[in-house]
Amino acid sequence: MPDQRPRAEVVVELDAIRHNVTLLAARAPGSATMAVVKADGYGHGALPVAQAALEAGATWLGSCSLAEALDLRAAGIEARIMSWLDVPETDLAAGIEAGIDLSASSVRELADIARSAQRTGKPARVHLKIDTGLSRNGCQPHDWPELVDSAAKAQTDGRVEVIAVWSHLACADEPGHPATDRQAERFRHAYDIARDAGLHPMRHLANSAATLDRPDLHFDMVRVGIAMYGLNPLPQNEDLRPAMTFRSSVALTKRLPAGESVSYGHTWTSTRDTTLALVPVGYADGVPRALSNRMDVWLAGRRRPIVGRVCMDQIVIDCGDDEIREGEEVVLFGDGHLGEPTAREWADTLGTIDYEIVTGMYRPRVARSYR
Repeated sequence: MPDQRPRAEVVVELDAIRHNVTLLAARAPGSATMAVVKADGYGHGALPVAQAALEAGATWLGSCSLAEALDLRAAGIEARIMSWLDVPETDLAAGIEAGIDLSASSVRELADIARSAQRTGKPARVHLKIDTGLSRNGCQPHDWPELVDSAAKAQTDGRVEVIAVWSHLACADEPGHPATDRQAERFRHAYDIARDAGLHPMRHLANSAATLDRPDLHFDMVRVGIAMYGLNPLPQNEDLRPAMTFRSSVALTKRLPAGESVSYGHTWTSTRDTTLALVPVGYADGVPRALSNRMDVWLAGRRRPIVGRVCMDQIVIDCGDDEIREGEEVVLFGDGHLGEPTAREWADTLGTIDYEIVTGMYRPRVARSYR
């Protein structure tokens, strides 16, 4: 049976992942590097990205859910893995048995972890999270001393090993934002409380943006997420290489007479005779409908506009009088080196962030390949 070409495909450059991890680790030479591969590696594929990141010098992996972490263990990953957010009914014992580091943001979470550790007969490795101003996950400062004291007691009892104190930054992607310094000061205070309670944890606070811009916040480990995938969280230039290309191919071409309209609602009408190329991707494949009449693709050596509304399964490209071959490759976004659109361009047009674009590419109808 002949190979079937995918109608829509994400291609991930693993060498770009390796390049980015090497660059980021070099920016924090005295710190360990955690490669964050949550949300299926930000849509790039958690396992291949994890393997490439570890090859490039990362020593930890970060996942959001315990299920994500356990999938990596089951695939043969032996590196340290941390997970930090699950519902209370989650079977934490499975994570402790697999050697997954867990996070506690409250006395209740710590108690759940300690009980699970007691069942397994193994101490749980725990990272205590302090809310320093993001007001999301993490322990409120007024509850922090109680959490620290409970963790110190659980460690003395042999149920947990307190590995780290950690937090997350709200505005590190805005260099000079005063919130970052406020969070750093609160973090230092929380760490001092942990030390005063007899704990000797490591510290990790820096995300991708702080890894690049705030060396004073690198501490013992940096957590690199979006920058590892080549998407720059800062307004200044960095030598990061976007790893994801989203592509399809021309399914059909046709000549359209002047005065005819395209797609639902007839939101675009041709002012001249023109050639249209039909591409079999739509909002079910990750092309936001809000990009209708607002985006280009890269086709036959140049950018060409989408005309008419993005449909569930297809878009239409205006090619003027150029001769376009059916089956020709169409790049919807890539790394931009040819002049093609990028995930950042999509995000800017939509008024969102490129995180949302790439994570949104994990879809059943979109094939994924690596090179």
